[in-house]
Amino acid sequence: MIVVILVYGLIAGLIVAVPMVASMLMLSEAPQNAALYGYTLMILALTAVFLGVKHYRDKVGGGVIRFWPALVVGLGIGAVASAVYAIGWEISLAFTGFDYGAAVTTMMVDAARARGASDEELAKVTADAAAFAKTYANPLYRLPITFVEMFPIGVLIALVSAALLRNNRFLPAR
Repeated sequence: MIVVILVYGLIAGLIVAVPMVASMLMLSEAPQNAALYGYTLMILALTAVFLGVKHYRDKVGGGVIRFWPALVVGLGIGAVASAVYAIGWEISLAFTGFDYGAAVTTMMVDAARARGASDEELAKVTADAAAFAKTYANPLYRLPITFVEMFPIGVLIALVSAALLRNNRFLPAR
């Protein structure tokens, strides 16, 4: 079980992390719709959860798996992939010097100005944004936050995979 989780989790994590690191190293600024591209890539990469559970069912389980073991395999793959993604984000930040906290701060203050916030509101938004930037600078805060960006998608795909693949007639082993 551990080998399947590690192999498929690393594959999924690398599918997300490598393009992210490469694009951050090669591009001077984030492309428009970067979040859309990122989450689409996460969903694509997390198909490895389904493939890993199927592989485990077919090769280790002899074509049969119950829901809970399938869910454990799927969650394990999702967790490894999310950890690789979080490490990839840290590598991106280290090599590019990108200050995500400052970027979010600027975005929050600009959004408040655009909607016509009062001076008091603007001061509160600025203080909140500065507090976020300070907190986000701590890797012990940043790593779990980054992990949680991807893991819930993995949980959802693991649940669907376990529900479908517990039926040995669904994509039967050959």
